[in-house]
Amino acid sequence: MEEAIRKADILIEALPYIKAFNDKLVVIKLGGSALVTGGRLRGLLEDVIFMKTVGMRPILVHGGGPRINEEMAKRGKEPRFVHGHRATDQETLDIVVDVLVNDVNKRILQELESLGDSGVNMWRDGHPPLKAEKYKATDESGKEIDLGCVGDLSSIEEKAFYKACKAGKIPVIAPVAGGRDGLLNVNADSVASFIASSLKAEKLVFLTDTHGIMMDPSRDDSTVSSLSKAEVMSLVAQGVIGGGMLPKSWACLRAMESGVKKSHIIDGRIPHSLLLEIFTDKGIGTQIVL
Repeated sequence: MEEAIRKADILIEALPYIKAFNDKLVVIKLGGSALVTGGRLRGLLEDVIFMKTVGMRPILVHGGGPRINEEMAKRGKEPRFVHGHRATDQETLDIVVDVLVNDVNKRILQELESLGDSGVNMWRDGHPPLKAEKYKATDESGKEIDLGCVGDLSSIEEKAFYKACKAGKIPVIAPVAGGRDGLLNVNADSVASFIASSLKAEKLVFLTDTHGIMMDPSRDDSTVSSLSKAEVMSLVAQGVIGGGMLPKSWACLRAMESGVKKSHIIDGRIPHSLLLEIFTDKGIGTQIVL
């Protein structure tokens, strides 16, 4: 009886959040270990289906870096990154598209189907729903660096996303965009932020391999539960936020400056991390507010 009452209390705690987020768009970036372990991916997708069932409109953006690196290694190619972007020649682009669209995206859609729900690959006739210009990077001296087929997003097919969500589908997006001269590889964090901004999503959520933004990366208990834009900027200046957490933090701030109400960085390794962050008072990761 006590266990049943505890479960009922959890549902009551979630009720105001379910009401507040009904029919709201939430962009979720699946990254890190979320795409490595099948069981972990399945658990995360169960959370996503729950969100949709109670009235939210989830949109999934995924990466696939580890799988891309594996395929590059098989061909004797060494990955190179500049400012968080993968240098992408034509051979690398072919690998990226094959892994992201034909492997990772397909696997997510199959997993959703096996759970009794339906996702949708937003590509139509071989064309992605994202448009981009060639990304222009510079070194410390200001000299331009040619990263090859790397894109900087310029637009998305908004109506296609709204239509899919309204039809009860879960859009699943690979970070590949159409450019003037062909396809372009785009940073997945940037894609999630851009989509959230363009669609004025209620929330942007990054699933990572860490507990969130930590004051001391060596201590899991140093996670900060909530930060303002000013506090994020201060931690960046102090060097507390760095490495892979830096582009995610910038992506959160960019989205919120465009109308997204809250951003979250949470640990995708924790069972039901999405539900715990969104539907409980305490949460488990770091939320960023303006």
